[in-house]
Amino acid sequence: MPSAPDAPPRRHPGTALEVFLVFLRLGVTSFGGPIAHLGYFRDAFVVRRRWFSERAYADVVALCQFLPGPASSQVGAAIGLQRAGFPGLLAAWTGFTLPSAILLTAFAFVVDALGDVSHQGWLLGLKAAAVAVVAQAVLGMAKTLTPDAKRATIAVGAMIAVLLIPSSLGQVAVIAAAGVAGLLWLTAPPQAVGEADAFAVRVPRAVAVMCIALYFALLAALPIASAATHNAGLRLVDVFYRAGALVFGGGHVVLPLLQSGTVATGLVGHDDFLAGYGAAQAVPGPLFTFSAFLGAVTRSGPTGVLGAAIALVSIFLPAALLIVGALPFWDSLRAAPHVRRALMGVNAGVVGILGAALYNPVFTEGIGSVRALAVAMAAFLALVVWKAPPWAVVIAAGALGFLLL
Repeated sequence: MPSAPDAPPRRHPGTALEVFLVFLRLGVTSFGGPIAHLGYFRDAFVVRRRWFSERAYADVVALCQFLPGPASSQVGAAIGLQRAGFPGLLAAWTGFTLPSAILLTAFAFVVDALGDVSHQGWLLGLKAAAVAVVAQAVLGMAKTLTPDAKRATIAVGAMIAVLLIPSSLGQVAVIAAAGVAGLLWLTAPPQAVGEADAFAVRVPRAVAVMCIALYFALLAALPIASAATHNAGLRLVDVFYRAGALVFGGGHVVLPLLQSGTVATGLVGHDDFLAGYGAAQAVPGPLFTFSAFLGAVTRSGPTGVLGAAIALVSIFLPAALLIVGALPFWDSLRAAPHVRRALMGVNAGVVGILGAALYNPVFTEGIGSVRALAVAMAAFLALVVWKAPPWAVVIAAGALGFLLL
């Protein structure tokens, strides 16, 4: 199986164009939801391009699991920021988000024509491929992050707990418990975070503090301003900003917030909401781009392309503010010995959470028949043994699903 290379990561800075092109390809081919996205990112940036080490990647994933917002998109934003500064962050977000946002906005204009796509063979093939992608990521990360009995025990304990407590708050509690277990039970290596494991970003700490302050200021001020002005555009910003700011884990967890902010308030019809959700399962990239569809079909205020753009930017803005606010402090904080012990536990817990997600929802939703299992096994063989790139495996799995499922 592909694993993090032994050679040290490449240290030269990149360009925003470089970041955009890589994330654009990921945005076109990354099917399977946030857990699968982390597998795609690991293969693209740790294994193939060696932009940073496995440990640095795992630590950033751990940080993003703690922050509200779409975890995989925050990891992508962190990668772009680390590689090419603020232009890199914008390039990563644009490349990864734009393909699915465009598709879902277009779908808003033809929602009555396409109908339900959830049982199409090509989509079932893509879901089966996601099983292989996540399995590869879990095995690869487990090899590095749970190499001993104690950390393997923490990982299995986290997996069991997440399966028994299937909620976003339960997941945050499990990560925190894994950190406490690491702090009390594990022994940190004698050296601090080395050059090979660094994830330094070029952001002044004053800017980071301003971003965190702005995150909370908008969260408090937008509902008041929206109610006071009765402005339809401001109302749209408020609904989607709160959805992005208050959800942990991202992905499907955001759906109740979106439903209460749009359907329950009359902004979007119930049937339109369900149709858009079905279409969101059929496109690559982050599920948060479902917001573009909802913004395009709103019944009042900005609608169409303008509504889609407002909703899309508003739901991702909190995640961007938090990642810019947290990363400048993260690299120095995680070098402290007690923080390293906690992070060792957290990283083991993340492996357990990924393992739980491999079963539910990735396996339970992706493998509905013997033929789907065959597609997933073939995809896993191609990834692990033949070292095929994930984007090629995803396309081939979609074609197989179209023919077989």
